[in-house]
Amino acid sequence: MSEFKIAVVIYEPIGSDTSRVYRGLKTALEFKDAGDDVVVVFDGSGVESLAAISDPKHKMNPLAVALHDNIRGACAFCVASHGVTDAVESGGWPLLAEYKGEASIRSLVVQGYQILNF
Repeated sequence: MSEFKIAVVIYEPIGSDTSRVYRGLKTALEFKDAGDDVVVVFDGSGVESLAAISDPKHKMNPLAVALHDNIRGACAFCVASHGVTDAVESGGWPLLAEYKGEASIRSLVVQGYQILNF
């Protein structure tokens, strides 16, 4: 295991910028393949991206499958507010609510992760 601890946080909705979501996932996969400690969190409008790529027919689903053990989940508040609760839960992804019902980016920093935003 490498000394790097990386948290890729995806904020972008896939319908708005597919290439940014793709780049975030590929960056996470690069760190994973190098043996680094990498986690992926979907926050804000990015929860729509996780809902979309959870569909086995989506062209980016293979990246979600490859990163399955690295994806921590999606912000619980954001999932509800964006109306993608069913898609995220049926994909088997955890809903993150560590800080007042929302995903905690601070907790990642406390754990020593360097944050990369996409």
